[in-house]
Amino acid sequence: MFLWQSPQWPEFQFDLVALQPLLAAARYAQGRAMGLASHLQLMDLGALELQGWADEAIATAQIEGETLQVNSVRASAARRLGLADAKALERDARTEATLDVLQAAIEQSQQPLSHDTLYGWQAALFPTGRSGIQKIRTGAYRDHAEPMQIVTPRMGKPDIVHYQAPDSADVPAQMTRLIDWFNSSLGKTDGLVRAALAHLWLEAIHPFEDGNGRVGRALVEMALAQDLKTDKRMWSLSQQMWLDRAGYYAQLQAATGQANMDVTPWVQWFVGCVHKAADATWGHMQAAMRKTRFWSELREQHPQLTPTQTKAINKLYDVGPDGFANGISTEKYVNLCRVSRATAYRELTALCEMGGLVQTGTGRGTRYQLRVRDFFRQNHL
Repeated sequence: MFLWQSPQWPEFQFDLVALQPLLAAARYAQGRAMGLASHLQLMDLGALELQGWADEAIATAQIEGETLQVNSVRASAARRLGLADAKALERDARTEATLDVLQAAIEQSQQPLSHDTLYGWQAALFPTGRSGIQKIRTGAYRDHAEPMQIVTPRMGKPDIVHYQAPDSADVPAQMTRLIDWFNSSLGKTDGLVRAALAHLWLEAIHPFEDGNGRVGRALVEMALAQDLKTDKRMWSLSQQMWLDRAGYYAQLQAATGQANMDVTPWVQWFVGCVHKAADATWGHMQAAMRKTRFWSELREQHPQLTPTQTKAINKLYDVGPDGFANGISTEKYVNLCRVSRATAYRELTALCEMGGLVQTGTGRGTRYQLRVRDFFRQNHL
């Protein structure tokens, strides 16, 4: 039997006492991240939002086995956020479709959820009406007579059926119950628990021919935006799910693969992902603030830096000690900064004299490594 075949379906049960420590920890992590965000400079906050959008789009696609180009995602997200560094790249249809759904989930979070809302999200994911080369039903729930199953095919043997969803004929009524609960539960059920239940409920029904995972995670985005009362995306929950994709698949299968309405383990895992996502964002913000402080000090104490030296330092800072094997070479400096070899040697030598780079090796083996603290007379970092 499957989850939806329980006599108590869809009356989900969970142990709030067991969940309380996890919920408190996740709320603390969220609050810490949001508090730190309020102290970010506008440029850093924009970069954080851009990172959140890009990570979410890439990860939610990766979970479904689809790869989006990072540059295309970042350019499209930057354009939507109105950031000046948005690059004029050729638009990728899959990228645009994914970001359309994520953007809609946030922008529509102040409106009641409806069948049409979900239709629109799923249709946006498949603008050609096809999943790969296969034509599918879009902008509507599935209506095929054959069972909707999640299976592992086996050559010469019967397929392994991991899950079978409710019959297509039952989907409209099933989805009406989910939508009614979603709209009436806001403020009555803990926001993180509500988001976890909404995702699990939609995945259990599996209402569409394709795109259920991405629509389900978009529903989570809407639920979290409603819970936090913000339209800012500062972290990526899907990225944490992707990083623990084995756990994601296992938890979903465990929750939906039996007729047991106690879904405490699923909610625990989900809340843990929220906690990790908030912590990851807090770490990103700490790094952004350190970098801002670094450049403020650097420009104050070394105003003579050339644009090409600035570019090289920025690159070395971003890639970290492992970004260039044993440091940057003169040749790499030439290629990075588009200067002559003589200029590269002169500028690298000047950076060494400032104390910001340390030279190692000789001849063709000469390398230059960044020494962040040594740029400054006082160790503020």
